[in-house]
Amino acid sequence: MAANAEEKGWRMRPPRADRPPIWTARFVSLFLINFVITFAQFMTLVLVPKLASSLGASSLMVGVVAGVFAVTALAVRPAVGWTTLVVRHNYLLAGTVGLILVAFVMYGLSDSVPVLIGARLLHGAAMGFLAPVTLAMASEALPPSRMAQGIGTFSLGQALSTALGPSVGLWMLASVGYRTSFFIGAGVMLVSAIMALRLSSPPAQRPRDVRFRWSSFIASEALLPAAVMFFLAGAFSGVNTFIVLYGEARGVEEIGLFFAAYALFIVLSRPLAGALGDARGLSIVIIPGMVVFAISFVLIANVDSLAGFLLAGAVSALGYGICQPAVQTWALTSVEPDRRGLASNTNYIGVDLGYLIMPIVGGWIVAADVNTGASTQAAYSMMYLTFIVPVAVGLILFLLSRRHRPPRRTLAPTAP
Repeated sequence: MAANAEEKGWRMRPPRADRPPIWTARFVSLFLINFVITFAQFMTLVLVPKLASSLGASSLMVGVVAGVFAVTALAVRPAVGWTTLVVRHNYLLAGTVGLILVAFVMYGLSDSVPVLIGARLLHGAAMGFLAPVTLAMASEALPPSRMAQGIGTFSLGQALSTALGPSVGLWMLASVGYRTSFFIGAGVMLVSAIMALRLSSPPAQRPRDVRFRWSSFIASEALLPAAVMFFLAGAFSGVNTFIVLYGEARGVEEIGLFFAAYALFIVLSRPLAGALGDARGLSIVIIPGMVVFAISFVLIANVDSLAGFLLAGAVSALGYGICQPAVQTWALTSVEPDRRGLASNTNYIGVDLGYLIMPIVGGWIVAADVNTGASTQAAYSMMYLTFIVPVAVGLILFLLSRRHRPPRRTLAPTAP
């Protein structure tokens, strides 16, 4: 039967020349490692705002705690692009995960807001390296003709982590408390670091000229995508930072299911959106995605039931969830293959700035409204409506960029 199947072409069918496979052994390994890392991140990070609140932090201080990690993430950016050129990527990934492990241990030992902030700063330094390194490694493992679909597929690991991590984290909090939850997250990071060391990665380039300069950590071609990501990621940070506290203020139980609804629609939409972006161009994905993302904030601002939160999570996924990998692809395809690490680093500068500024702005909006007599629910509702503004600005920037954008760069294959 097997022989007949092969004769009929049902097995071992070679890929079309214009459709090389995405799921190579190298890509699968990196996908699994990224999933494990992001699962531990979402499992524990959803607890940070609640921990800050339990330690007596105000709404504004909760925003500061959530966003302060971006300070050190930005501080290490000058070294990220340069380091991706001179250090083997799997070693760099393992060291980065080791720093996150230490940060998780500090979270578990935190007994005051200042200690918690110290842990966030260390975590931010690691995050400054993590996302650009994993994104660059993913681009190295992908066929150039399927870059948009591949990046979207790679981000599915994060989507699954978004679904499982927060719910597991909140369940662990109720079962074993903050300290043990964070320590378990640290254990998962240890496993991730070991996996990263065993990952196949090409040798470092070690160019002759390794001096620090502007072009060693910034790809000027990717600055506009980074600006768009600043507004999109900043708005989305308001969802991650305050949605649990907002749901509790609304009296909604099982608010962790919001993340499950978000992740489900990520899984359904991203592969199709990536394939569409490769075939028809990124505009056909990004423009509708931003419009839908803006609508999701209107929904979040007006929900009062678990069903409403689930619907808002789904719409948010269809918006930001498909925009993020498309804008990342825009950044990666703006440069030559050997500068993708720099483009990825530039893209995440925008993300870091958004994560730094917008949670603080959101916390300030909530605190200001409460101080003027508004209820906590009404204050959060106003905050989410305000986050429509950065989404609109990001859309305007993207539309303006279309008038002056050079033709999309043809990517040459990278080293296996």
